[in-house]
Amino acid sequence: MAPLEPPRTDWLLDLSAARPGDDLVALGADLRPGTLLAAYRTGLFPMGTGRQGRPPLGWWSPDPRGVLPLDGLRVTRSLRKVLPRFDIRVDTAFTDVVLACADPTRDGRWITRDVVEAYTRLHDLGWAHSVEAWADGALVGGLYGVAVGGLFAGESMFHRARDASKAALVALVDLLRAGSAPDRRLLDVQWRTEHLASLGVVDVPRERYLELLAEAVSLPLPPAFGGPAGSGVR
Repeated sequence: MAPLEPPRTDWLLDLSAARPGDDLVALGADLRPGTLLAAYRTGLFPMGTGRQGRPPLGWWSPDPRGVLPLDGLRVTRSLRKVLPRFDIRVDTAFTDVVLACADPTRDGRWITRDVVEAYTRLHDLGWAHSVEAWADGALVGGLYGVAVGGLFAGESMFHRARDASKAALVALVDLLRAGSAPDRRLLDVQWRTEHLASLGVVDVPRERYLELLAEAVSLPLPPAFGGPAGSGVR
């Protein structure tokens, strides 16, 4: 099912005043669906700037930006061996995934109740998605993000079993490579960390990221997220 376009935002979101190397480029606005979608299409994403993600609301466009090339994912032999242990599902427990990512005991927690509600609304409209790893009937890991055309903007991931979040990421890459023009799709992970670099994430200058973004959002959605040809993943 194709996502539903929400009312347009009243805010002007652009990067005209962003300086090279600055990650935080604006403050304020809101988390309504139209604002969130306008932000992702512009190259921005929201995150609170206060303690544990509290207000004021910041709009970020990292320079450089962390991107995982779909042909650059590194899957070790040991990880490949454990992948069959997990049952991968899409959008069967979206809010549970976001709440797990928002666990207040996690270091660097930034996902507040307002964020959970905002992305749940975006999910209800068909724009936000979860990729989940299940084992023995239990949700043991996963990730969530926003799909706009050929862009998947990853927001957060969690695990309760070893390698469960990695299994979800491997599945996500497979889903993004399905359908037409997989080489032009874009998997955005915001920042390159040591952990993500070990999986193949690279740094991309903001200027280049915006070029990739403009091309990606013009593409049809992957099948798993409402694009043509059906999902193939339950």
